Amino acid sequence: MAIRGLLFDFDGLLIDTETPSRLAYEELYREHGHDLPFEKWATLVGTIGAPWDPDAHLEELVGRPLDREAMARRLRVREHELCDLEDLRPGIEDYLAEAERRGLATAIVSSSTREWIARHLQRLDREQSWDAIVAADGDATRAKPRPALYNEALAALGLQPDEAIAFEDSLNGIRAAQAAGVFCVAVPNPITERFALDEADLLLGSLEELPLEELLARF
Repeated sequence: MAIRGLLFDFDGLLIDTETPSRLAYEELYREHGHDLPFEKWATLVGTIGAPWDPDAHLEELVGRPLDREAMARRLRVREHELCDLEDLRPGIEDYLAEAERRGLATAIVSSSTREWIARHLQRLDREQSWDAIVAADGDATRAKPRPALYNEALAALGLQPDEAIAFEDSLNGIRAAQAAGVFCVAVPNPITERFALDEADLLLGSLEELPLEELLARF
C-alpha cells in the first residue's frame, strides 16, 4: 500500500527538548554535589510514569527531603529558557514541505502534553502544519512504549498501520510505533544517540541524510 501519512514524535525528534531537560536536571544535581546518572535518566526518555524518580533519587543522595514544588518550578523555568533556543531539527522543514507537496497527512504523536507541544509550535509558527496532534496529557496508561497514542493517531487520520511511517528518537517511541504495526525510522538526538536504537526499522543520523522522496521510494 502507498504511504499516506507521517507520524512524528515531538520531544527530541521535531525539537531537541531532551538535551535542555537533561541539562536542567544536571545543574540541579551538581548544586547538591552529585551527578545525574545517565543510565537511569535514559529510562525516562519518550515516556511518562517510569519507575525511576530523579527527585526521589536526589533526596536519597543528599539524605534529606527537598522542596519538590520549588524544584519543579525552577526546573520548568530553566527548561523553558533552554528549549526556547531550539529550532526544528535538521531535515524537518524539508520533510514537512515535501509531505505537503505530496498531500501526505502529518501528525504529532507524543507522550508529552498538548500545552507543551502548542507552546513550541506557536513560537516556531508551526501550529497549522498538522492534521492531528495526539498527546498523552499525563495519562501514563496511554504513554509510549504502549501503542495507544499511535493507534489514536492512525484512527484520527483514517490510516492503516502500513500506510504510515513513524519517526522517533527513543526506544520507548520505537516500541510504541512498532507495537501499532507502523514502520519506524529512528533519528536520535544528542541525548539518545548514546542509546541502542537498533530495534528501529531504519536508523538515520539525521533526516537530512535521506530526503523524504528517497524514503518513500523504498515502499
